[in-house]
Amino acid sequence: MDGNEYKDVKDNKEEQKSTTKEKSKVDRGQQTNDNDRITIHTDITDSHLSRKYPQRKSSFAEPPLYFDFDDLLPQIGEFGLYQKIMFLLMIPFCFIASYVYLGQIFMTLPPDRYYCFVHELSLIESEEERMILSIPKRDDGSYSRCHMYDLNYTAVYISKNRSEYINSSHSQIPCQQGYVVHDQLNFRTASMEFSWVCGDEIYATYAQMIFFLGSIVGCLGYGHFADRCGRLSALVSSCALALFGSLFTSVSPNFMAFAFTRFIVGASYDACFTMIYILVLEYVGPSYRTFVANMSLALFYSPFTVLIPWLALYSGNWRTFSSLSALPIGLALFGFCVLPESARWLVSVGKIDDAILELQKVASRNRRTISRSQWQTFRESCEHFYREEIEGRNFNVISIFKRSRLARYMVLMIFIWMTISLVYDGHVRAASVLDRENIFIVFSIACATEIPGDLLVTLILDRFGRRWCAFIFTAMSGIFSLLAANFTNPNYILVAALTGRFFANVSYNIGLQWAAEVLPTVVRAQGVSFIHTLGFVAMLLSPPIIYLSNLSISLMLNTLGVLGILGGLVTLFLPETLHQDLPQTLSEGNEFGKSQRIWHFPCCGPGARRSQRPRRIWHQGSSLRTISKDEYRSGKLHRVVVVKSRRRTFGVLPSVVSNESEVLERMEKSYKFDRDPKEEI
Repeated sequence: MDGNEYKDVKDNKEEQKSTTKEKSKVDRGQQTNDNDRITIHTDITDSHLSRKYPQRKSSFAEPPLYFDFDDLLPQIGEFGLYQKIMFLLMIPFCFIASYVYLGQIFMTLPPDRYYCFVHELSLIESEEERMILSIPKRDDGSYSRCHMYDLNYTAVYISKNRSEYINSSHSQIPCQQGYVVHDQLNFRTASMEFSWVCGDEIYATYAQMIFFLGSIVGCLGYGHFADRCGRLSALVSSCALALFGSLFTSVSPNFMAFAFTRFIVGASYDACFTMIYILVLEYVGPSYRTFVANMSLALFYSPFTVLIPWLALYSGNWRTFSSLSALPIGLALFGFCVLPESARWLVSVGKIDDAILELQKVASRNRRTISRSQWQTFRESCEHFYREEIEGRNFNVISIFKRSRLARYMVLMIFIWMTISLVYDGHVRAASVLDRENIFIVFSIACATEIPGDLLVTLILDRFGRRWCAFIFTAMSGIFSLLAANFTNPNYILVAALTGRFFANVSYNIGLQWAAEVLPTVVRAQGVSFIHTLGFVAMLLSPPIIYLSNLSISLMLNTLGVLGILGGLVTLFLPETLHQDLPQTLSEGNEFGKSQRIWHFPCCGPGARRSQRPRRIWHQGSSLRTISKDEYRSGKLHRVVVVKSRRRTFGVLPSVVSNESEVLERMEKSYKFDRDPKEEI
């Protein structure tokens, strides 16, 4: 081969090499939303990577390009000593949540036996004689509760022959001087003390409704407060609000003061538990998150709900009960000294270094060591997603209603959650009127049904899916309520109503998680908050439904039954989220569930397999999105798309504080820092 031929061959090889090099330039992908488009490019070729980053042994753990919370938590300990201590610190907050929610039910219990008080006859020793002289009898032979004879009782008292005044034909008038109350429960309530009976019993219902008005205000207010000041500040301030509200409740002199203090306590209801719930779940690894979420309810919250009636009985009266409950609330205030701030919230406000310090404390307590390169990569990911978080805040609840399918999902979720909330709260309060003579026993049994309900959710939800489970349990709650309404045997009524309460517990737990999964990430926080606020609005109707029991127990249970069946049927029109990649953008949310049919079932058929989406080289980093206080029910919410590429490639992300070349330089330094010198080529 002469020189010219050799030169031509060499030129052809150089041209082919140049063409191959150009083709190997990779566009790493695009991530879009409705307002902007971010495109991430890299010009690193495979040959360039092979020179700069030689193949390492399989036993060596390379630092990934993206390293978010769900990557980091398994490294620092998913459920180590640090997380177990935090788990135990939930105990006083679970008591606060159970007391705040259930305490007012016992404070306002109506008396079962009472009649008009007549001052002029109070010196007569025999109660039976006093009642015969002053209280008319009803058709069933029992004494009237709210009426008395219109007589001159001074003349009756001084008469030598009082029996001549015994005449059922005397005219009747409403009670004029108060009431004589028989405290069969050994617990004096506010309804007894303030005489909320005989037309005034509606005041107890008003007090319950005012409590939920406070819950609505607190839900809206603490949502913004937690985003601005942090989860820990919201937790401690809500507990302080519950403390002062409980203390002032115990000294309330009248209905207006009582209602105002219950409004204050109601404002603390949502935040005093959900914030500690978030804090614990944020520091627990993905594989333990569903377990911890449900076991915290089963081990702490539900047993306290069983204990609350007996604490009230031990207190003896509603004022002491309100004062005693302030002791564990005061203890919970010390949580500010021992609990960490939410690392995810710190990232969301740009305090990335503070978040890393908190996570390093976790690693230290769990005796785990993390390399500098992993911390550095984690910081780079936080910077990128902090910018993405800021850009995502341009969306709001109105954005959901601009897309037809997503708007339909939102309307359905609002209706379903309002129905489930109303049925659940209705069954909770119904336990106080089903058997007034054994109210503490019945109420404790009803609350105890939450424990197996919490455990059942843990077992079935990730096996059978959300949609069919929600349909079955919500509808079954309604069916058993209708059965209870149409039974005549009191024991059958009680058993059927408690069974309906059990199914309502399960459906409520399912509803807590489902809404957060259907809504796309960019509007998840605001959407879930809006749905939950409307749930509190629905609970305003719960006390009036229970008030129907004064007319008929069957009317109350029939109302709960119809609502349960209707809510269960509507759940079939929402998409299943099990085995599905959850939507990130509004566009994805509008397309979510489009291919599903009414018979879609995750255990068999087409829905039994995870849907296949386009293969991506980066993962979404969804666990860095910190905007929802209600989306931490399942680990599925934190790891949405994780796709491994077939070949070892690297991409370069733009950073908040660095340009592309600086990020690449940092990655190279991290690689050199973590490399084994023996692997040099």
